[in-house]
Amino acid sequence: MERPKNRFLEELANGLGNHPDKECILLEYESHIDEIIIESYDCTNEAEVTDRIFTRLGSPEEITAMWKEELTATPSNMKWLFILLNILLFGGGSLLTLAHNLYQWEWLSAIWNRLTAIPTLIAFLYLFFWALLGYEIGKGFGHSGRKLLRRTFLLALIPNVVLMILTVFQIIPHSWFAPLLTKTFIIACIIFTGILYPVTWIGYRWGRKASI
Repeated sequence: MERPKNRFLEELANGLGNHPDKECILLEYESHIDEIIIESYDCTNEAEVTDRIFTRLGSPEEITAMWKEELTATPSNMKWLFILLNILLFGGGSLLTLAHNLYQWEWLSAIWNRLTAIPTLIAFLYLFFWALLGYEIGKGFGHSGRKLLRRTFLLALIPNVVLMILTVFQIIPHSWFAPLLTKTFIIACIIFTGILYPVTWIGYRWGRKASI
């Protein structure tokens, strides 16, 4: 059953031409074909195996067209979209914090109290944001999205680092974040920031697999 696999990969290699991620793409599709072959124990001939590979993965021509189209995508737009979203999240949170400490509005205090009562939920939602970042880059750009992922992550992380520095060195009064801000919470935030990239990377791998 190796011949259907070899023919498929040969056609795919020819179609990809000088694609910068050609070797990685071929290795990934080879692993998927190996899985399909293992699952195709009920096939009685090579033609059935070939049909199953085409059904699951598409033809080499379709795959080639998809990866070539990917090269024409605009990674800059994707990068700045997520950076802008993260800035908006931090900007919105900063405005809410500032307004809560400057104005004694009951409705604003009610919102503040509700939000500070669910820090764990907010943290998980924020983790989902970073996982989504990785997923969208992986799905949209595949193997060629690795550099984009790193650049986007580092740039989008700037507001997080700035806020952490301002808070740790008490440039922003800790009382502004009461009752949320404690030493335990600060340490948790530092650890939480440290796991953002692994979460983003997992999302990227998931998205890259979904693009196949």
